[in-house]
Order: sequence, then C-alpha cells, then structure tokens
Amino acid sequence: MNRHPNGLNHDCPRNSAAFTRPVFLISSLTILLLFVFACSKLQAQAGPPFQTDDPTPVDLGHYEFYVFSTFDGTPAEADPTGPAFEFNWGAIPNIQLHAILPLGAVVPSNSPVYAPASGQGPSAFGLTDMELGFKYGFIKQTPHRPQIGSFTMFEMPIGNFKKGLGVGRVWYKLPLWAEKEFGSWSLVGGIGYAVVPQTGYRDYLYGGYLVKKVVNERLELSAEVFSHAKEGIATAQTKASTLIDAGGYYHFKSPGLQLLFAYGHSVAGQTENYAYLGLYKTWSKDKDADKKTAADAMLSARSPRIGSQ
Repeated sequence: MNRHPNGLNHDCPRNSAAFTRPVFLISSLTILLLFVFACSKLQAQAGPPFQTDDPTPVDLGHYEFYVFSTFDGTPAEADPTGPAFEFNWGAIPNIQLHAILPLGAVVPSNSPVYAPASGQGPSAFGLTDMELGFKYGFIKQTPHRPQIGSFTMFEMPIGNFKKGLGVGRVWYKLPLWAEKEFGSWSLVGGIGYAVVPQTGYRDYLYGGYLVKKVVNERLELSAEVFSHAKEGIATAQTKASTLIDAGGYYHFKSPGLQLLFAYGHSVAGQTENYAYLGLYKTWSKDKDADKKTAADAMLSARSPRIGSQ
C-alpha cells in the first residue's frame, strides 16, 4: 500500500498532536499485539486492493500488471487516482522490482473550516508522482516462523507541484512486513515509516493488519485495520486516522486475470474514506504463473497520494 502526501501547501502552524498522537499509538500497538500473537500460528499475503503490504516478492521470471483507480479523501480534500498502471517483475531470486505510473486529481473542499491549513485552492487533474521500488523477502516462512521482508519505495517528483499533483521532491517509505498462513486463512501485518523532506509535510508512521479467507476457487475476501499518523499541514491527512477496509479478489475463468475491489472508512481519528477497483493479470513462461493470486503482488498499498503547493 502506498501513502502519498497530498493537499495544498501553506506556511501556517501545524495542528496540535494532543489528539492525533494517542489515537495512532493506541491503534498501532493493538495491531502489533494482535499480529505477534497470530504469527505463531498463521501466514498471509496482502497488497492491492488493500493498504497493508506483504513481504512476498513476485516469483523469479514472473510478471504482474494492474490497471486501477482509487479514492482517498477526508472532509478537507478528495484525492481520486486513475487510471493508474502498476508493473511488478521478479527480477532476481527473492527480489521484486516495482513501478506505478498514475494519473490523478486533487479536489480541495475550499471550506473555511480547514483554512488556511489544508483543503484550499483549485482542483486539478493530470500525471502525478511516479513510484519506483523493490521488495526483498529476506526471511522465508517455515512451520515455526513467518516470512519477513521489506518493500522500499521511492516517490519520484514528476507531477506538477504547483497544481497540487506532486510533492515536488523525492520521498520514500521504509516498511517491514511479515506473513503467515494456514489452510484457507491468511494473516499479514507490519509497520513502516515515511520520510517526506518537503515544506508543509512531515515524516510519519503507518501500519496495518489484514485477515484473508479463500471462500472458493473464484472468490477471496479480506478485511484489514490500517492506521497512519498525521502527515502535515500540506495534506488532507492533517490528523491521525485508523480505518477498517473490506474487499477481495474475483478470479475470472481466463488464467491469471482477476478483479480487485475494496472499500473502507475511518473508525478513529480524522474522518477518511478509501476505495480501490482494478484489474490484475499475471504471466510468465512458467505455466504455474497463472496460479499466483493478486494478493501476492505489492502496491504500495496505498493509492498514490497527491501533494502540492
């Protein structure tokens, strides 16, 4: 999952952490405690259409392609993305290369309630910042331990910063994820840190925990808890938020082709909505490639966020 700061940049004081810090810390500790308990028994896979990522790279010589749209917004600002295109490649053993090229929009509410900190300015649509990354699975799953890996991602400033379609500088995310599964049930979770060296933005923690169930050969359903700290006065996410998202994967008869869908809403902290809809295709010279599920792939979990001045 993928978090991109968004909103309009203003030189005004940051919001107080008195409310946002406890919300994020409590939700993050809950996620981590649940995951530590569960990892002794289970394993999972995540990624699109959810915000929680997983540590499993694409298999060597395999390819994955997504075309998708997302929505992420607060009362201050809406940030739809789409169409967006993602490509993943199992380049070498245990390492996946990753790229996303998104089109998107920034739609401020222009409500005086949020002035001048965020949600002010004209709407815009166009090419947004590009994401490049690599996933490294450095600990493999065994009957007694989960798989553990990292998924470092760099956001490249190709979007128009003045229109609000880019952050204007390279920024990056440093997450650690773990997964474990048993039978038709799966679990995945972890925590990450985003470094955003731009005026009006701030570095922030994020984390998630996801449960997945294979219902039948066509359908998989999942639910997640995802939290993030406040992301700065130049973003719509000026406060911390914890969301619950639900959705899944529908496998078409065509090998390797799936429909991905999810929707979620905040349950603590700042009001926030999240949605994802996309098509996924996997292929390779290996005939077993079509058996790989969409959950094995990785997006930044999160829809690319849009930043501006």
